Amino acid sequence: MKFLVTGGAGFIGSAVIRHLINNTEHEVVNVDKLTYAGNLQSLAEVSGSPRYTFEQVDICDADEVARVYNQHQPDIVMHLAAESHVDRSIDGPGEFIQTNIFGTYTLLHEGRKYYNTLDEEKKKRFRFHHISTDEVYGDLEGTDDLFTETTPYAPSSPYSASKASSDHLVRAWQRTYGFPTLVTNCSNNYGPYHFPEKLIPLVILNALEGKPLPIYGKGDQIRDWLYVEDHARALVLVATKGLIGETYNIGGHNEKQNIEVVKTICKILDRKVPKETPYEELITFVKDRPGHDVRYAIDASKIQRELGWTPEETFESGLEKTVQWYLDNEAWWRAVQDGSYQRERLGASI
Repeated sequence: MKFLVTGGAGFIGSAVIRHLINNTEHEVVNVDKLTYAGNLQSLAEVSGSPRYTFEQVDICDADEVARVYNQHQPDIVMHLAAESHVDRSIDGPGEFIQTNIFGTYTLLHEGRKYYNTLDEEKKKRFRFHHISTDEVYGDLEGTDDLFTETTPYAPSSPYSASKASSDHLVRAWQRTYGFPTLVTNCSNNYGPYHFPEKLIPLVILNALEGKPLPIYGKGDQIRDWLYVEDHARALVLVATKGLIGETYNIGGHNEKQNIEVVKTICKILDRKVPKETPYEELITFVKDRPGHDVRYAIDASKIQRELGWTPEETFESGLEKTVQWYLDNEAWWRAVQDGSYQRERLGASI
């Protein structure tokens, strides 16, 4: 089949494309605007494949989106293109509203027009898979609950509110128009090719350069960590085997406090790149960000029960691989810091 992957030059999108090209026979069309977080070097190992095509397109551009649909005739759309950093959404929510809400609407609107041109056989194959986040569910502070597919939405940040809005649009297109959609909500991803504004790569790179390791508040925020290559496998499984109209939560079964994550990275670096003093001494506690959710945790039993997916990596094995990847790929992470972002704190402007 032919997959159209939006945001395919981003962190999760590039992992999905590498998986599709390296481990399946499917064709892939990568649609990406190439914003600061999009990097075609993340796809260098597969870009020469005859089954891979790249289109530099803004998903808010209806004419270009229509052209891509009609020219490439995809069987499955995997929609990952999104502004995704909470701190950036605090500084500038407008871009999140535009890309995450209007961009999703444009893909749905033009996708429905394309879908209506298909013959019955191709309509049976077609799916629109929308990739979202567990942050739409809000905060689990003070409970032992887990997010399930029926947890009510209660987003806390401009980012999570914009993703919640896009989720609602996708479900509305399925309910109102019969457009064949699926939704997945995932926990925090980590792994290779992660832009260094996010916690794990930020800590690795700051530590290597002897810079402070900034931790919000007391570092007691809890996240469920999912290795990106495990997530990519799950996404392709849902896109090909999931039931139309269903939602699947994808988590790594790894609830960790942020401070625990940072200290684990420090211990790995102490072993791999030892210095005179432990890396933990670089930890610095900074003022918490506004509206910071305390705990996220995913119940991923549905995707395990119905589709047979479970993560292959433990948090320890995945983090070990991640640290080693950054040690081995200095050229990549230096290139993505092109002067527009030097690992400074974001989201503190208010």
